[in-house]
Amino acid sequence: MEVEIKFFPPLRRGVLFKRYKNSLAEIHCEDGQKLVAHCPNKGGLESCCETGRQVMLSYHPADSRRYPYIWEMIKMDQGWVGINAGIPNNLTAMAVKYGMIPELMNYSDIRRDVKYDDHNRIDLLLEGMPGRCFVEVINTTYVRGEIIYYPEVVSPKDTRRLEELTRLIQRGERVVVLFLVQRSDGIVFQTADHIDPAYAAALRRAQDAGVEVLAYRALVSPKGIKWGESIRKG
Repeated sequence: MEVEIKFFPPLRRGVLFKRYKNSLAEIHCEDGQKLVAHCPNKGGLESCCETGRQVMLSYHPADSRRYPYIWEMIKMDQGWVGINAGIPNNLTAMAVKYGMIPELMNYSDIRRDVKYDDHNRIDLLLEGMPGRCFVEVINTTYVRGEIIYYPEVVSPKDTRRLEELTRLIQRGERVVVLFLVQRSDGIVFQTADHIDPAYAAALRRAQDAGVEVLAYRALVSPKGIKWGESIRKG
């Protein structure tokens, strides 16, 4: 069985001219039109943001949207890379529902973006025969050689998040951090100690406390984004 988020209507093709203000990108389309698209990714995109690369855009006409086009993916040397950081939560929820993640089987109730105390939310809250499981889903796009790294920039916010997830373990909850890699290259996942040693140390402490870490791949193409295989952790 395949789990896939399909794009409809079909995506629009263009070329990346520049990304700016983190949340916007200027795209030059095949018909000569220049437009500004929303970039739904606050990360650095260091390994997938080259001027002149092909990109694909989805169109969402709505009165409330200032920028109706969303930058979905970019074509790098090894294939398409998913830019939309909102995709992983939806795709992971589908993968849990249809039993595509062996580590997360038999959860019949899947809720998204759940507030669990006065200050915090969790991407997925699963309940079922195994009990309850808190799942944090992290979009990942940074690759150097054969290594998939996270994070790609220093992120005190992400470090604090790991500390909060560790406190859930101390309350007796099951907690999983799942890194979803939206690209086909890279064969080993590991923390970027050379970029953010504080985050890397926090993730190791979280694992020692009982937080489970998973890494999976998403298969990205202009037709859709499919759930892929588990990735080895380094």
